[in-house]
Amino acid sequence: MKEKLQALKQEALEQLQQVDSLAALNDLRVKYLGKKGPLTEILRGMGALSAEERPIIGQVANEVRGAIESGIQEKQAQFERAETEKRLRSETIDVTLPGRKPKKGAVHPLSKIVEDIEEIFLGMGFKIEEGPEVEQDYFNFEALNLPKNHPARDMQDSFYLTEELLMRTHTSPVQVRTMERMQGEVPVKIICPGRVYRRDDDDATHSHMFTQIEGLVIDEHIRMSDLKGTLLQFVQEMFGADTQIRMRPSFFPFTEPSAEVDVSCMICRGSGCRVCKQTGWLEILGSGMVHPRVLEMSGYDPKKYSGFAFGMGVERIAMLKYGIEDIRHFYTNDVRFLNQFVRA
Repeated sequence: MKEKLQALKQEALEQLQQVDSLAALNDLRVKYLGKKGPLTEILRGMGALSAEERPIIGQVANEVRGAIESGIQEKQAQFERAETEKRLRSETIDVTLPGRKPKKGAVHPLSKIVEDIEEIFLGMGFKIEEGPEVEQDYFNFEALNLPKNHPARDMQDSFYLTEELLMRTHTSPVQVRTMERMQGEVPVKIICPGRVYRRDDDDATHSHMFTQIEGLVIDEHIRMSDLKGTLLQFVQEMFGADTQIRMRPSFFPFTEPSAEVDVSCMICRGSGCRVCKQTGWLEILGSGMVHPRVLEMSGYDPKKYSGFAFGMGVERIAMLKYGIEDIRHFYTNDVRFLNQFVRA
């Protein structure tokens, strides 16, 4: 049996020299050291040996097993070293090559405009308020003097989720929520940025989803002149110190009186061009004095307090500021378009 073990050792070591992969090495391990291998079979036959032979054969068997295991481990280490060297060669970095400058990202133009508008109004003492995009009908319409079946609801064709839940059509519900939270306290001086949704056909100037920023001021003795002065300050900081505004009578259910606000064309500076259709003016936002009914429904005494509100489309501001002719550019994620807004 001793000679058989020595022959087995010799055979295993010779085959070990011919192994050329980790998979073949594992097969050899199973072949000689596995439960069904020849070494195990020999050890099972030791029960037939005499008491004097067993320790001798057991020692030889352990030496054979140790020699085979050592050979396998050494071979495995060789394969691992070779694999490491191969990977290092393939991943070598030539430190003499010129470096690659990282590409600069671009702030989306809508995000940039929102940041600019917020900065302007924060500088005038306004606070920023936010609210849910899925809104209750009460906050979106009823609390803004638009009861059910009111004809003015047709001005904003809405995405209803249930009879009482819809995707908000403007950010005015945030104003209502703020007034109710304030419980009649003054002053209220906020802007409300966020996405809004309306059932509309997408084209160069319309989108079913867009970004809006609305503002609200409530206090004692707030007048239309305060509204005009606030908006003039805003447009001059946004478009330039020589920009002027004009206010035209309009109608909004939640303001009375109401006004559309135009700015002098920043392209022709009021002299008339293709962009402003030779009028010298560009429509920019809607505004007005908060309707007494809206104040009353939100807990304010309209005989004591007054206020003004305004709302603007961020896309409209961005299109005017950057000379963009198609609103769809903001949502197509065209890198060629966005790269124009990379910061230096």
